[in-house]
Amino acid sequence: RCPLSIMDIIDSRGSPSEQSQRTDTTQPPEGVIDHVEIPVSHFERARSFYRAALEPIGLEEILSVKAAKGEAWRAGFGKDGYPRLWLVGPRDVAAPIHLALRAPSRESVNLFHARALGVEGHDNGEPGIRSRYHDSYYAAYVLDPDGNNIEAVCQTE
Repeated sequence: RCPLSIMDIIDSRGSPSEQSQRTDTTQPPEGVIDHVEIPVSHFERARSFYRAALEPIGLEEILSVKAAKGEAWRAGFGKDGYPRLWLVGPRDVAAPIHLALRAPSRESVNLFHARALGVEGHDNGEPGIRSRYHDSYYAAYVLDPDGNNIEAVCQTE
């Protein structure tokens, strides 16, 4: 059994005490977060990186719009026509984040890693099993051009 993270609790439909009773941690519960926005220092560089890196895991750029205030731009990535991951920039980037994205297969994790490295990404963990979480946790990690740790993870065989 893998330890619970704050994201398990945030994504839970139950209370934190109900969540701590989950025994199947290989399949995340349905989420409650609608979208996430990542500040980037160089918008077009980040946009190119995410276009290439996210395509193998089924995410594509849905929309790009000028921000309501200032000179920034936003690009929304998702699937089925709905953007759930947004980039906004240029912005000051104070501290890097870790973002784990579901991948439909182990092969898509491998492709995510390879494509990210081809567009200014830096290896932060080659594709492979992370048995410290559980025996089916297959993930790869890359640092985006701003140093954010982006993970693609498939939790099925």
